[in-house]
Amino acid sequence: MRTRVLPTRRRGRGDAFGRATEGIARAMGTPWFLVGLTLFCVVWMGYNTLAPRAWQFDSAAIGFTALTLVLSLQASYAAPLILLAQNRQDDRDRVQFEQDRQRAERNLADTEYLAREVVALRLAMRDMASKDFIRAEIRSLLEELDRRDAEDAGFADEPGTTARG
Repeated sequence: MRTRVLPTRRRGRGDAFGRATEGIARAMGTPWFLVGLTLFCVVWMGYNTLAPRAWQFDSAAIGFTALTLVLSLQASYAAPLILLAQNRQDDRDRVQFEQDRQRAERNLADTEYLAREVVALRLAMRDMASKDFIRAEIRSLLEELDRRDAEDAGFADEPGTTARG
């Protein structure tokens, strides 16, 4: 039997890191983050400037070296997190673009089908008899019947002929 050195990832767990990076990147892009970071720096510098010298942990005389290190560390993690979030967004955009393209193809196919159906209906309507055509045909048939009746009535008046019926 083969044993695994690394545990297998469970479904959905692998995406948790990506969601977390997006959440962090989204939070870093807010005004509240900038306000909070500014307040953090002001408190840090104020404490290390105004507190008794024995309680200070970062010297203003050497340019707040620890604060600079903390901010550099934060920036060094922020950039890759933002890039990861952008890559995930690019992947989502790519999937959305593909879905939009497929939807557009289906809409185009549906539109072409409906256009063909409309053309077929127009052609079928040309072959159909209109009301005016039917009225004209009925009038001509009535006139034909009236003429025949008149002819039959004319034969009945002549001596020695019988009317056809």
